[in-house]
Amino acid sequence: MRVDVVTLFPEMFEPFLSTSITGRAIGCGALTVGLKQLREHGLGKYKAVDDTPYGGGSGMVMRVDCIVAAMEAIDSAVQTSLGSEPPKAHRVLLSPQGARLDQRKVIELAARERLVLVCGRYEGFDDRVSQFIDEEISLGDFVLAGGEVAAMAIIDAVARLLPGAVGNAASLVSESHSPEMDGWLEYPQYTRPAVFRGHGVPDVLTSGDHGKIAAFRRDQAMRRTAERRPDLLAAGRGATRGDGDKE
Repeated sequence: MRVDVVTLFPEMFEPFLSTSITGRAIGCGALTVGLKQLREHGLGKYKAVDDTPYGGGSGMVMRVDCIVAAMEAIDSAVQTSLGSEPPKAHRVLLSPQGARLDQRKVIELAARERLVLVCGRYEGFDDRVSQFIDEEISLGDFVLAGGEVAAMAIIDAVARLLPGAVGNAASLVSESHSPEMDGWLEYPQYTRPAVFRGHGVPDVLTSGDHGKIAAFRRDQAMRRTAERRPDLLAAGRGATRGDGDKE
């Protein structure tokens, strides 16, 4: 899989891409990440990529022509490196106005061959950018200084689903929001010591009865989801598998 990021701050990604699971995914060849400096396509002496908004208002707006030029340059560079027409990139604008990221969307993105993530800054984008991208994604109902953190979150979430990125692929099965958990939260986990400051481990987990352990974990997952995220419990399987309404 190849992910290209359009950003004004490519240096923010350097330590992130060399560490942990993302670094492992890149090292084993499952993931390639390219960083495109948007200012390479800026205008004038100072390589400006923003301008004042039509109609007035505070702040600056990112120019559509600079962003589209950067995305097209990525396509051209990938084609040159492959020596043939590359798979079409799925272009994602990172914006607080986008749909909230969830595990179902992460699974969908991980199945694509190419992604282009466009990081915003300033007061946002010229709205005509929407004609040149495939979707907008947000981390949640809040505003960041820029899209770089959101891009890292997507790369991190996608990378761990790629073959070879996680040492034990079984660990991806029974985890919060996974299809195997019906989109629910994961059951509580315990390890040594057996007792810590008066708090022990549930007896069933040390019983050796795998049937009872499975039933206990299922019950605990349901209880935890009901307490912390009742919206996920109501959504059930459709929350992650895509066969029902989004939460």
